Amino acid sequence: MAAVTERPAELLRRHGLRPKKEWGQNFLGDARILAELAALAGLKPGETVVELGAGLGHFTRALAATGARVVAVERDRELVPILRAELPHIEVAEADAKSFDFRSVARGGSVTVCGNLPYHLTSPILFHLLDQRAALRRAVLLVQREVAERIVAPPGGRDYGLLSVLLQHVAEVSIGLEVGRHAFTPPPEVESSALVLDFLPRSRAKVHDEQRFRALVKAAFSQRRKTLWNALKALPGGRAALEGAGIDPQRRGETLSVEEFARVERALP
Repeated sequence: MAAVTERPAELLRRHGLRPKKEWGQNFLGDARILAELAALAGLKPGETVVELGAGLGHFTRALAATGARVVAVERDRELVPILRAELPHIEVAEADAKSFDFRSVARGGSVTVCGNLPYHLTSPILFHLLDQRAALRRAVLLVQREVAERIVAPPGGRDYGLLSVLLQHVAEVSIGLEVGRHAFTPPPEVESSALVLDFLPRSRAKVHDEQRFRALVKAAFSQRRKTLWNALKALPGGRAALEGAGIDPQRRGETLSVEEFARVERALP
């Protein structure tokens, strides 16, 4: 499939549209960068890839060029007709990325997820991926660079937090590419990075209840300056679980590894 020859600004102008700032629309039209992003997805012909926020279709075409089956998800009703007109052979789903059911297009297997995410929706979308990870193989997501750096951060530093633990618990996380702000139309105020998530067949550490594990980690990071003894006092059995797991209650949440958080969860009543 041929690459889009029109730049995002030209395509918008032809259709009489402007980027919606309130929706965080920053379109990427650089063919080289788009090809590199598609390569990170590691797609094979016939595999299914879901693109979140397909926009004007530039990344969509790069993904389709791999031979994969592309399902382009877009909620902007002004952009959906453009996608269908410019890419008639692509499946376009007019839907919200924060609630799209990946299992509905997985055909009994797993899918790869790609997308240039609106910065203000990054966290809700990542939590949605966590909830549906059983249907996911890999994700390649263009996000704010600081967010990507926080997610891949190791324990012990200020960048390590809730999403670091939750995503590292279920996936191998890495940064695959850095993208400057001027590659976008319009340019955002921050730099971007391609966050790569390779979902594990089993969680990194055993936990009894995934939702309880999430609640534990959230409580531990709710007030970062507090010791675990104070941060977990409102969590039923939290303080006793620290003792049962052999974790010093004077430590802070950002010092615990994924395995240590799992040990505390298993010690909860």
